[in-house]
Amino acid sequence: MLGPVEPYRVKVIEPIRMLSRDERVDKIKKASFNVFLLRAEDIFVDLLTDSGTSAMSDNQWSGLMIGDESYAGCRNYFHFEEVIRDITGFRNIIPVHQGRVAENILFSNLLRPGDSVPSNCHFDTTRANIENQGAEAVDLVIDEGRQPDVDHPFKGNIDIDKLAEFIKNVGVEKIPLGMMTITNNTGGGQPASMENIRKVSAILRENGIPFFFDAARFAENAYFIKMREKGYSDKSVKEIAREIFSYADGCTMSAKKDGLANIGGFLALNEENLATTLTNTLILIEGYRTYGGMAGRDLEAVARGLEEVTNEDYLEYRIKQVEYLGNQLTESGIPIIKPTGGHAVFVDAGNFIDHIPQHHYPGWALTVALYREAGIRSVEIGNVMFAKKDRETKKEIYPALDLVRLAIPRRVYSNSHMEYIARAFKYIKDNPSYVKGLKITYEAPMLRHFTCRFEEVA
Repeated sequence: MLGPVEPYRVKVIEPIRMLSRDERVDKIKKASFNVFLLRAEDIFVDLLTDSGTSAMSDNQWSGLMIGDESYAGCRNYFHFEEVIRDITGFRNIIPVHQGRVAENILFSNLLRPGDSVPSNCHFDTTRANIENQGAEAVDLVIDEGRQPDVDHPFKGNIDIDKLAEFIKNVGVEKIPLGMMTITNNTGGGQPASMENIRKVSAILRENGIPFFFDAARFAENAYFIKMREKGYSDKSVKEIAREIFSYADGCTMSAKKDGLANIGGFLALNEENLATTLTNTLILIEGYRTYGGMAGRDLEAVARGLEEVTNEDYLEYRIKQVEYLGNQLTESGIPIIKPTGGHAVFVDAGNFIDHIPQHHYPGWALTVALYREAGIRSVEIGNVMFAKKDRETKKEIYPALDLVRLAIPRRVYSNSHMEYIARAFKYIKDNPSYVKGLKITYEAPMLRHFTCRFEEVA
């Protein structure tokens, strides 16, 4: 089967090296069986994240050379602002060095203990920043979004009835804002439809609740709408993106995803008083309003990346490469979330690794086995990342799905890498004893997956 063809050619390469299996066994043991604690130089194919791992274009690299590093009013900020306004339509553009800072600034000013923030699914840093304010992050994705085998075109949709019922039960005064993650990372990189976005916006606005997007992968979501939703096939991705943002009051964005940059992000919104408050917090913790913790050259790289990301040749290849890997895994009998999403293939580890009980973390165990057997780094999105502890019994309450995400960096790996990844999974499927259960020996109180340590169990 022929894979999709890259709409670019390579000018610069970075050598990667495959360690021997004995070396990998030693490295993962010294990292306490946590792939976050491995050195990047010891990875052969790195699918830990698509955040900040993109290959920048010649256009972006040339932009670095005109970086204006003036403290205030650098010219690159005004290009950055112009591009984001053109795409989103929002008046106030606040730069930050990455998305979680945008979340921190927004939630620290809007949330109080006892508040709730509904969304389709909150990802890890979003959830943590909400909970750090004593508020609750509530996931209201449609039922199909929690069913890996169900082939639904927009599994990132919010359940409208659940949203209306939630607002009724909790009360408007306890919901300072509603959110939607596009595409829905936790649920498999699945898109939300324009119809659903429109309905969510209407319900929130009827109740006077501001509506914000986590817009890290807005272009991929817009491309799915173009491909799958009636009435949008003749519209450009940029036109679709503009309509998406027209239904919201603001957004947070990590530009390390669809900004095609290695660092950067922003808050964008219309409301002037809130923008002033957020800017004051920005100056306190990040930097002045025209750089927000970023170098001028990086502002320029983000601006140019945002101009490039709506290119439909690029997006077609991007989505098809993810689909190509998903098809290869399916043909080998590896259970994945269907259909494949925009930035990653999500393996249903809870179903795939059936000889390890939940409390020994089958998804995390699979990430260890992938590195040990094939030099591939992935990330668990499941029992370690999203488990909660019962306040009384202290027992872990596990999420509905235990997944392993294969996040594909943009413009980095070839289709032969995708084929190698699929072969590695087939090898593990044929040798299940290579996947061993784990127990936690250290964990942080929040976002434990970044630093926790494990031991393997018999």
